[in-house]
Amino acid sequence: MTNDIKDLKLSQAGKKRIEWAAKDMPVLNLIKARWEKDQPLKKVRLAACLHVTAETANLVRALKAGGAEVLLCASNPLSTQDDVAAALIKEYGIKVFAVYGEDKKSYYAHLRAALDFKPNITMDDGADLLTLLHTEYKNQAKDIWGSMEETTTGVIRLKALEKSGKLAVPIMAVNDAKTKNMFDNRYGTGQSTLDGIIRATDILIAGKNLVVAGYGWCGRGFASRARGLGAKVIVTEVDQIKALEAAMDGFQVMPMKEAARIGDLFCTLTGDINVIREEHFKLMKHGAMVCNSGHFDVEINVRELKKMAIRVNKNVRNNVDEYVIGSRNKELGIRESAKSLKSIYLLAEGRLINLAAAEGHPASVMDMSFATQALATEHVVKNYKRLEKKVYNVPVELEQWIADLKLKSMSLAIDKLTKEQAEYLRGWEIGT
Repeated sequence: MTNDIKDLKLSQAGKKRIEWAAKDMPVLNLIKARWEKDQPLKKVRLAACLHVTAETANLVRALKAGGAEVLLCASNPLSTQDDVAAALIKEYGIKVFAVYGEDKKSYYAHLRAALDFKPNITMDDGADLLTLLHTEYKNQAKDIWGSMEETTTGVIRLKALEKSGKLAVPIMAVNDAKTKNMFDNRYGTGQSTLDGIIRATDILIAGKNLVVAGYGWCGRGFASRARGLGAKVIVTEVDQIKALEAAMDGFQVMPMKEAARIGDLFCTLTGDINVIREEHFKLMKHGAMVCNSGHFDVEINVRELKKMAIRVNKNVRNNVDEYVIGSRNKELGIRESAKSLKSIYLLAEGRLINLAAAEGHPASVMDMSFATQALATEHVVKNYKRLEKKVYNVPVELEQWIADLKLKSMSLAIDKLTKEQAEYLRGWEIGT
């Protein structure tokens, strides 16, 4: 199987989308232009398991321009833009295995296709590809020079592998780079999550009690933007420092059990499992909406919600399912008052709302993330013989170069240290 996508006829629409995104990715374009001359990735086989979007398309185009042979598969069943997948094959000669709405069987078949490609380098968004490498494809690990990990959840999983002594390949924690998480996670997730919620529901955010589960970079960004649209934002946390930060940023902080009683809209952004579960669903009011913007669909316990529901009305609106909850009288044939029932609305099946119901992050912020991905890849190719089987941070000098170019692309200038200032910061002799 060479490729697996929805429809090659969608390629022209996808090409337009890719070219539109490229206009807002100047740093990645500069890397691509240099790579076309230098060919640092010549003869490298690279398998990327990422969200198949227009922004990702420009990353894989840059990788190919640098000499790599590239295969792309989806890191989430609901994040693929089918027209982009078609364009990557027809217009740019990239191998693609991704279909919007693919089932679990197809999803894992595509991951296996990526590893059957026998890559030297891998890219991951969530570490599903690397997990498969460490289980079904163990013998292939020796042939992989290194892997880039794009998201918080994936870095957590790979650090756990390292801690257990089972990590089989070097990892570059792209997510932990400031040029990624301070901008992509905060500003990208903040805006795109709201975009997905509004597209799915068409609700007015102003005046809503909006519950944000998790106050990492993604939660911070989402909470800030929700407040900007007039929401009354409540934050739930398990980390004392982050909870204090949320409180001092001006948000209400309380346990989920308390927030469940008053929330109109709930959004999980934690990277952990079962953040919203049966005990919380029972407390929610009629009409509450629940969604997730963490990488995997494990933060909302959908299995428990299904078990509680006496009826599920699928797609009452695109990407919205209604779960009707009450007693089990209807199952027993006993008449039940409508007053004793309540509806809870689950958005995008509990998957990434910003990609399932919208288009993901804007290209401008992904420019820095994917520039970081690209340069981390080049770093691994040049240095893989010296890398150990552990999780590495992206070199600071690469981040500084990316930030400098991004500032210039925005027509922004900053001050430079004088010689005297630089010496003062390096020294210790000068006191008060």
